[in-house]
Parts: sequence; structure tokens; C-alpha cells
Amino acid sequence: MRKLLVLALVGLVAQLIDGSLGMAYGLTSSTLLLVAGVAPAAASASVHLAEIGTTLAAGVAHWRFGNVDWRVVTRIALPGAVGAFAGATVLSSISTEAAAPWMAGILFTLGAYLLIRFARPLRTDRVGGRLRGRFLGPLGLVAGFVDATGGGGWGPVATPALLVSGRMEPRKVIGSVDTAEFVVAGAASIGFLIGLGTEGFLLPTVAALLIGGLIAAPLAAWLVRIVPAQLLGAAVGGVIVLTNARTLIRSAELDGPTRPALYALLAVGWLAALVLAVRALRRTRRARAEAANASPAAAGPPAEAPDVAPAGEVPADLAATGTPAPR
Repeated sequence: MRKLLVLALVGLVAQLIDGSLGMAYGLTSSTLLLVAGVAPAAASASVHLAEIGTTLAAGVAHWRFGNVDWRVVTRIALPGAVGAFAGATVLSSISTEAAAPWMAGILFTLGAYLLIRFARPLRTDRVGGRLRGRFLGPLGLVAGFVDATGGGGWGPVATPALLVSGRMEPRKVIGSVDTAEFVVAGAASIGFLIGLGTEGFLLPTVAALLIGGLIAAPLAAWLVRIVPAQLLGAAVGGVIVLTNARTLIRSAELDGPTRPALYALLAVGWLAALVLAVRALRRTRRARAEAANASPAAAGPPAEAPDVAPAGEVPADLAATGTPAPR
């Protein structure tokens, strides 16, 4: 019971992170299950089965808060489902000994990507235009495959790519990626069911992760508007890197002074990323404050309306909206 309560708490925290960043539910949950000694395929299968419920709840919550672009969802979800099904089939056919370092390597790489991504300022000033299907389709295919084989990765692959494109508001990127993940998680679960059978799913673990995620989903959809993603992304990335480095170091059979030296190096890198994230967040807030203060000055004094209008006529600057039009 204590273990299940811990897993439920992990599911809650993972969903809060995922709903706020548009990524890291699978990374966080899978990392914990691997540390607990669960086989890689079973860990990924259980996480994806739980994600069917959590992503459905997250999608509904994001939709109600206006965070979803349905055009993007439809164009990224179906290719993502194909990639996830293929990835689940591949992971199911690999032995546990071979899959453990493979999965840890994917998670480590994605964690390092989070560190690098969130240590830099997040661009949110290039919103406009439309994303094309020839970009969304391959993106969904790759993200879905990485997600199933790594136990997580849909968000870390899809969300930054959409943010960098500059064509969507960050909150709609996160909401659309979370909503599309419902289809991806379902396809991955079907693939694992075919490859592993029902015994591949750890149902008590699934239930605990699902309960925690369902509790957190509505709160996460609200937090996406206020939480500092810069700091959260860097913090989560460091946890994932350090945790999966343990599996990789063991697989490489590194002993003696090498192991603590590597851990120390990774810890220093994590600390540096956090410091850079704080600085980037402060710069971003300072730039927004300066832009807000400069806007009234740039606009200049309001134009004066004419004192007298011809009889029976409405001044042109009042005709359209009832307020003076900008000159």
C-alpha cells in the first residue's frame, strides 16, 4: 500500500509537470519504474496505459481553458499513433538486458535536452502563420516512436519543435500536444498488448499512476498560465539525467573514482543549467516590463476629435467603433 501511495504521488507530480511544460509525464514515471527494477517494456507499457486516462483528462481540461488548436491535434496525433505502435512493437521484441541501457540512454538524452532547452530564453514572440502538414506529420511519427521505445518522449520531442516554429502560443502548444497524446498512448498500449500480452501491464502500478494523474490534470491545465516553465524544465531535466545516468554507468561497468566523478560532473552541469535558467527568466521578465513601460510613450498623446461635426454626420473616426481610431 505504501508503494502504491508513492506511485500515486509520482503520477500526480508527473502530471503537474507534464501539464505545465507539455512534456515529462512519461519521462518522470518511467524513470522511477526503471529505478524500482521494473523491466523496460513493462514500465513503458504501464505508463502508456495510465496515460490513456491522464491525457484524456488533460485534453478536456486544456480544451475548457482554450489551450487546444484542433487543426494541429488532428495532424500530429495520427502519425504519432503510427510511430508509437511501431515503437511499442520494437521494444516488446528486445530482451530486458538489451532494452534497459537503450531506454535509459533515450531518457538521459531527453533529460539533457530539457536542461539545454530551458537554460536558454524561451522564444514566444514569433506567433503567427500556420503549421503545415508536411512538418506536423513527420514530427508526430518521430515523437511517437521515441515515446514508446523510451517510455516517454512525446512531449520533449513535439513541444520544443512547435515552440521553436513560432507559429503558436506556448499555452496552445502545450494543450495541443497533451491532447494529441491521448491517441498516441492508446496506440502504444495496443502495440504493447500485442507484443507482451496482458501480463506486460502492471495493473496496480497503472491504477496508482492514473489516480495521481487524474487529480493533477485540471490543476496543471490552469498552472500552465502562471508557472515559470523556465525553472521547472531545468529542474526536471536534471532529475532525469542523474537518475538514468545510474543505469548507464552500471551498464558500462564503471567503478572506482570514475563513478563519483561522473556524478559530480553531472551535478555541476545541472546547477549551471539552473543558474542560467534563473538568469534567462529574469532577462525575459525585465524585457517584458521595459516593453510594457515603453508602449504608452511610443503611442504618444491621443488625437483630438474635431470640436464640431457637420449637421447630420458622424465624425469618421467615431463611425466604425464608437471610439477614436488610432492615427
